[in-house]
Amino acid sequence: MLDLDISEFFDEDGPLATALPGYKPRPAQVELSQAIGQAIQDRATLVAEAGTGIGKTWAYLVPAFIQGGKVLISTGTRTLQDQLFARDLPRVRAALAAPVTAALLKGRGNYVCHYHLDRLQGDERALKSRSEIQQLRQIQVFAGISKTGDRGDLAQVPEDAEIWQRVTSTRENCLGQECPRIRDCFVVKARRQAQEADVVVVNHALFMADLVLREEGVTDLLPEADTVIFDEAHQLPDTATRFLGSSVSTHQLMDFGRALEVAGLAYAREAAKWSDVSRHLETAARELRLVCAPLDRMPGRKATFEAIPNPEEFDEALGALREAVDGAAQALAAVSEKHPDLMAAARSGAEISARLKRWATPGRGGVGRDDEGWGRDDQAPESAAQSALGDGLPTPAAILAGAAAAEQWSGPAVRWVEHGQHHVRLHSAPLSVAQAFSKYRKPGQAWIMTSATLSVNGEFTHFTSQLGLDSARTGKWESPFNYPEQALLFVPRGMPEPQSPQFLERFVRTLMPLLEASPGGTLVLCTTLRAVDRVANLLADEFDDAGHEWPLLKQGDGTRRDLLERFCRLEHPVLVGSASFWEGIDLPGDVLTLVAIDKLPFAPPDDPVIEARLRACRSQGGNPFSEYQLPEAAISLKQGAGRLIRTESDWGVLMVGDGRLVEKPYGKRLWRGLPPFARTREIEEVLAFYRRKGEGGEA
Repeated sequence: MLDLDISEFFDEDGPLATALPGYKPRPAQVELSQAIGQAIQDRATLVAEAGTGIGKTWAYLVPAFIQGGKVLISTGTRTLQDQLFARDLPRVRAALAAPVTAALLKGRGNYVCHYHLDRLQGDERALKSRSEIQQLRQIQVFAGISKTGDRGDLAQVPEDAEIWQRVTSTRENCLGQECPRIRDCFVVKARRQAQEADVVVVNHALFMADLVLREEGVTDLLPEADTVIFDEAHQLPDTATRFLGSSVSTHQLMDFGRALEVAGLAYAREAAKWSDVSRHLETAARELRLVCAPLDRMPGRKATFEAIPNPEEFDEALGALREAVDGAAQALAAVSEKHPDLMAAARSGAEISARLKRWATPGRGGVGRDDEGWGRDDQAPESAAQSALGDGLPTPAAILAGAAAAEQWSGPAVRWVEHGQHHVRLHSAPLSVAQAFSKYRKPGQAWIMTSATLSVNGEFTHFTSQLGLDSARTGKWESPFNYPEQALLFVPRGMPEPQSPQFLERFVRTLMPLLEASPGGTLVLCTTLRAVDRVANLLADEFDDAGHEWPLLKQGDGTRRDLLERFCRLEHPVLVGSASFWEGIDLPGDVLTLVAIDKLPFAPPDDPVIEARLRACRSQGGNPFSEYQLPEAAISLKQGAGRLIRTESDWGVLMVGDGRLVEKPYGKRLWRGLPPFARTREIEEVLAFYRRKGEGGEA
């Protein structure tokens, strides 16, 4: 049966229709699947934009099962990863009767670690509250009965609960083959299953972690594959930027100080004055935090390396911190063979030392300081620390060598310091990820990238150039939905300028009649977290004045999943959210009949990475606004607008409060990229649309 032409699988009497109730053939789905099949056959790269409702998941699963060989499917989020593995993949596999095996693989922080769980059980004084004691009991029971150890399967303990950090491992504190519980290890089992399976479902974060680790010589994270499929591929440039960069926080430094003191006193008491080493490190970290106090007066409480207000003081504090970290890491490396906990602490120290070195180089005026000790690559510690650990875990020496390699391939970087309420973070990120990302594609490997938002007015250059995919095939398959009948885009007249202090008040007042006319729920998408709070407060006041008792939900009042579940249960809910609510949300039917966007989603100008990219574009004679800011805003706007219509029977209104969408010459590039909604600037037409739809008539 698997010898059929791809289109035959999608026929009205084909295997998908036979096995899946309610299945309807869609020409765009078949064409997309054929293009993917061709790219797999040719071992090519295909960038495919598939409009909402095409069914892109099935369109890529069919050719993946039939001709993909060993396939990696990478999704944008863990939620989508779980959904694909538990729902779509088994259904299509059963429909095709395809003899393929599948595995789910996540980053190690998603799996309970038996060793760290045992240690926490033996030290219950480390638990901070009664609820943590209860959570620990639930995790113990779960670890004993779970086949996977995937924390996503234990819903009773919230995903953001702090205890998870202490019962899972990191790359630095994993003991590898030295671990007494290696035979039970959930990470090892998951990786083994991934090596053996035909199809492995991962996420972009894990894929990028694998890219970074391969540069450091660690090759056992993801299996080799013939075909890689990236779903929600529009997220890749941001994910790549995050993973190819690095950060060090004073929190991490304090944790390292505590860990080295505990391990040193327990297993190498005579080797060093561990309490003094730890205290010296903590003092240096606190000193750096004090020196960064002037950042509180800067936009976003952050500054690039070049713009630090007190550079001499800062450099001196950073130099002292590096010396303290290097001293601690060297002391640990000398005794790391004595116990796995010492090796884990030594690895942690080497990782922090490498990150600080990368961050501090070059120094002011482009000159790197003459590093002593571990700062120089030829000074990495010898002895047992240099022998390779099992499970591909890096030794302290390997971490430093990897950091040196990473410096060479990541190209120019942006460095900045962020001053939080209780911490300082040193961040670095590559100016471009194109070179590092594109060179990761192996010869003879097919790459398929798909999403509903990859092009800007039908052009894919912005996306492909960010990832260095110059020779990629591109294609755009339109949604089958009848947007002009189903949806209305409303841009109100007479709004103040978006930067005006009155803008959000007018936005909320204009929104009120729409909320009163709309029968379903409303999603209000803001471009900043500050606007989320302001809009939620203004709405609460308006509801009080008008006597409405509608449920008002706000980002931050619960986890994203929790807020969305409540939204679906409540009557006429209004949810106000920012970045994480612009995409990956599926609220079909009358659950959602109004989406309101406050302003055009231009990236904040105080973002150091964006600022540096705009500067680089300008220095090369380009136009940063039209070449970078506008395409980014177009893709974000398309994502936000895509929340409204999810099925053929959905309907509703998209309100954009920002008049620039219509009034500025560049606005045309933005709204032309949206689905072809009917458009109006008159509120009466919006209310008439709601009345007609409410009466069951056509809009």
